[in-house]
Amino acid sequence: MTAATRLPADAEHPVAATVVLMRDGVDGVEVLMLERPHHRGSFAGAWVFPGGGVDDEDRREDDPADVAEESLARRSAVREVREETGLELATDALVTAACWTPPAEAPRRFRTWFYWAVAPAGDVVISPEEVVDHVWIRPSRALERHGAGDFMLVPPTWVTLYDLAQHASVEAALAAVRAVETQIFKTRIGSNEQGMVLYWQGDVAHAEDGSLESVGGRHRLEVGALPWVYTRSD
Repeated sequence: MTAATRLPADAEHPVAATVVLMRDGVDGVEVLMLERPHHRGSFAGAWVFPGGGVDDEDRREDDPADVAEESLARRSAVREVREETGLELATDALVTAACWTPPAEAPRRFRTWFYWAVAPAGDVVISPEEVVDHVWIRPSRALERHGAGDFMLVPPTWVTLYDLAQHASVEAALAAVRAVETQIFKTRIGSNEQGMVLYWQGDVAHAEDGSLESVGGRHRLEVGALPWVYTRSD
């Protein structure tokens, strides 16, 4: 059963796609990150992976009425990479890694599919309307810079970088994500002494009657202070 089957589209959660483009650098895996404009648009000032919402142009005339959500997300992913970076990808180059649903408190609740892919050959040509800078960076270095306060990230990007930092090569990263089911992140919000805590399935607090202090599994990101702290028990 595919992740698209498990998560049908619905009006409450419009769909978006994000693409983690990877290459092997001298010191390990590098990912392409884009800096959003600081005073407008979604994730203003943040460093993100290429991506955006599904548009009408991602649909086809011969699509069935119940076309799978992920099929549309894949087309959107390819289009967004082309528009924001000038790089060309095929849909079958995308490896599905995760699907993120924002917390109920979020003003815009896009359900976002995260794909990992080998970066295609070619120079990055950014779209000035959507991107002000770009960088190829090791995931661990991006996390270090975020912890120091000079590289703004949003939680799904942070967690993705954390996962990528565990792999020594692009081949190893893709093999690992192919070997497991698509990760599903349905975000809930709590707080502790330091501030906000985000938590997901596998955390004892994710149940309706759970609390952050209860004994049990952990799958949470503490974002109240830098550096952020990620805890995930098996």
